[in-house]
Parts: sequence; structure tokens; C-alpha cells
Amino acid sequence: MRMRVALIGLGMAVDKHARALKELAGQVEVAACWSPRAARRTAFAATHGLPVTDSLDAILADRSIGLVFILTPPWTHLDLATRCAAAGKHILLEKPIEATLERSERLVATCATAGIKLGIVFQNRFRTPHLRLAALLREGRLGELVSVSLSVRCWRADSYFAELDRGMRARDGGGVLLTQAIHVMDQLVALAGPVAAVCGFATTSPLRQIDTEDVVAAALRFPSGAIGVLDATTTSFPGSPERIDIAGRLGSATLERRQLRVWLRDGAVIDEQENAADPAVQGDHLAHRRLIENMVDAIERDRQPAANGQTSLVVHRLIEAVLRSAESGKLESVTS
Repeated sequence: MRMRVALIGLGMAVDKHARALKELAGQVEVAACWSPRAARRTAFAATHGLPVTDSLDAILADRSIGLVFILTPPWTHLDLATRCAAAGKHILLEKPIEATLERSERLVATCATAGIKLGIVFQNRFRTPHLRLAALLREGRLGELVSVSLSVRCWRADSYFAELDRGMRARDGGGVLLTQAIHVMDQLVALAGPVAAVCGFATTSPLRQIDTEDVVAAALRFPSGAIGVLDATTTSFPGSPERIDIAGRLGSATLERRQLRVWLRDGAVIDEQENAADPAVQGDHLAHRRLIENMVDAIERDRQPAANGQTSLVVHRLIEAVLRSAESGKLESVTS
């Protein structure tokens, strides 16, 4: 029997989910899609041919719907997740969990108390190069980690920030860390483990009129003794591929969104790339499809999804520690 799902929020995040869901039609049935904006519902239905509704209450009252995708702006997540949990519906939640760490922790606790599964949309965990590097690390192929770095040097034009108050704390909750770099930071902690302490700097550049950070640098210390750096900005025109570099006792690896290169001291070189001929790779929704499959399987098998509330709080706490250090000018511990 197919799982019936609903989508709440039909904005910029919905397109890849919709395409992935169509390819999973044998496993899931999209029962209803809702936005508070009638024009957005009409445009979505015309583009994707999926059923829309003008009633959020109808989605929550429909007992046949087992999983709800929440794809709305951050500050709305706690209220919507609370309502979905009260209705007994499992949740796949667009990142970040919420706009602040405190609200994120409340949301995760609410879902745990209600006994519903909470998955977070950190789709980069499901990209083929990331999966291969994760396997190599589990096998110990790189040896004990010594140095780890993360670079997210992207560009956002004035038009990006002019739309719907993007970059403002009242809409997004945070800047480059919470909005852009969070995906790669989640990959970092998934691969290398939680960070123990940070020393960071953060600022808002003179390039745009926003009240969140768009330039961040930080030093990272891991419990193992490995150290690393974080470099994140939306001011780097025209933008460079986001990447993670890992150096271990037995070799090094460079991970980008769609490719991995590993050099081992025994002479082996490993290359892993997404299959460019795959239509799902071309549409950049293969990782979304795998994430949704993982979520559905977690519900059916009564286990936690790979990117769940507890694992995702790790990256939220890292972001909070970096910004706290930038404000205090001191080395800050990352709470567990």
C-alpha cells in the first residue's frame, strides 16, 4: 500500500520534492499540496499536475495522510510541526529545523514526545560522492583524521536579497550559515563527527542591506584532536563549488557536490561522480528522491531516518557556537 503524503508550502523549495515524488509514485501517493497563496497553488498545479487544496485543516484532519512535508520559511516550522505532531503525522522538514537553536530544540522535543518520525531535508547526505566518502571513512581507509576544512564560497545577487526580505533575521533567522552553508556543515559533521570547540569571526559585508552575516570564518577543534577551518560567504562572485577537504594519516579526500577525489598513501586514487546521464542528476533531485525513500522506509520499519531531528541539532549547535564566538571574541565549546 502506498503511503499518502501532503506538502505544506509551495515556494522555492518544492520543485525538487515534487519531481522526486513523481518518480516514487509506486511507493507514495501525493494526496494534497497547500499554500496560503491561491496564485501559488494554481501555478504549482499547472507545473506539476499534483492535487492542491485551499485548506490546511483538511490535510491535518485526513487520517489517511501519514507523512507531511513542511517546506515553509523557518519561523513557521515550530507551529506547523506542533500541529502535524498533534495530528499524528510524521514530518519531513525543510532545513533549518527552525530559526533559532532554542526553537529547534523545542520542535525536536515536541516530535519525540508525540512519537512521530522527524526527518530533515539535508539531501547532500544522499549524494553519491558523499555516500562513497562516508563508506571509506567507516572502513578506516583514510586513517585517523588530522585536518578537516569546509569552504562555501558562493554568490547571491542583489535580486536574491530583494525578494521577500531574504537575508533578514525576521524572515530567515540567520545568514550564510543557517541558509546556505548549513548543508555542507551537516555533511562535515556527518563525515568527521561533532565539533568540540570553535573560534569564529562573522560580519555583514557592505554589498547588501541585510541584518544577518554574509562572511564567516572559523577554526574548528574536534574531540579526536583534529583541527579544521570553516570559510563561508555569499559575496564571492561568481561563486565556487562548495567543498570539504579531509586529511588523514592514510590519505586525503576532496568532496564537492557532485564529485569525490581520494588519494591514498598506498598509491590508490579513487574517483566518484554522479552519473551525468541520469535524468534525476540532470534535474538535481536524485538526492531528494533518496532522502524521501529513506524517510518512508524509516516510517515503515519504525526506525529513525538518517537525517533526523537529533542528528540535525548537531549542526544547529555548531552554527550557534560559531556566531557566539564571533560575538564574544573567545573560544566557545559546542554543546552536545
